[in-house]
Amino acid sequence: MIKIWNKLRSIHQQVMGLNQRNLELIYPNNPKRNYKYADDKYLAKEILEQNGIACPKTYACISSVAEIEETWNVVSQWNELVIKPAKGAGGKGIMILKKQQGLWYKGGQVIAENHIFTHIANIIFGIFSFGDNDVALIESYVRPHPCFKEIYNDGVPDIRVIVLDQEPIMAMLRMPTNQSGGKANLHQGGLGIGVNMVNGKLKEAYDGKNFMKTHPDSGNKIEGVVLPYWLDILTLSIETARHFPLNFIGVDLVIDEHLGPMVMEVNVRPGLGIQLANKQGLKSVIKQQQSKS
Repeated sequence: MIKIWNKLRSIHQQVMGLNQRNLELIYPNNPKRNYKYADDKYLAKEILEQNGIACPKTYACISSVAEIEETWNVVSQWNELVIKPAKGAGGKGIMILKKQQGLWYKGGQVIAENHIFTHIANIIFGIFSFGDNDVALIESYVRPHPCFKEIYNDGVPDIRVIVLDQEPIMAMLRMPTNQSGGKANLHQGGLGIGVNMVNGKLKEAYDGKNFMKTHPDSGNKIEGVVLPYWLDILTLSIETARHFPLNFIGVDLVIDEHLGPMVMEVNVRPGLGIQLANKQGLKSVIKQQQSKS
């Protein structure tokens, strides 16, 4: 019984809970007036693009229903597009489109243009952003680096790097599954995979219940795979943090097979599941960082 109690106390001393994250990391480091620069993807993209930080190209921003058809006639020249709400969260409202022989496909199924227009209108009406009026962003599609296809050949994995005072302290790879429908978000069924901060080597994957060394759908190896461009990813995370008026953020990045690492978005309230993915608490990581400085 004493051993169990000591183990539980040890875990508690390392792992950070939601209230503690808010009180010790978010509130002291992120002035509320500056939340908008991360919460609004349109404003975040402006900061990224103005400072030359690699990110998916913005083709258009649609803020009113009257603009939809005219804007679509311009952006439909590209064969791959991503439509997303500027104020959306958790991957909601993101639509990935690919064109073949003049037809648009979503998830392998043909989708009519009027359905695309309806989706854009729903974004503008705030369906995916808690009822607030929103802006629909239309961006270039990211073609994932081949290393990810060797694990699971669907969707776009992303890498979240937690940055405190412009110092990367923890990271995880978010990998899609059949359950998540190609999306990398953990609460939609994606995997959280811890990353060694020194060399970018992947740890075990966590699905919310169990740890695993291989992908549950493909059966391909996860543990031990090394992320390409790891030093570039850390450098890009630091550079991003320097240009945002927020001292504690989650920087979400992707690796394009041709363009390399790019920043997708910035999160002012990064979730705590990254601790489970790494089998390590933020408390202990921050303590280690402070002891070095």
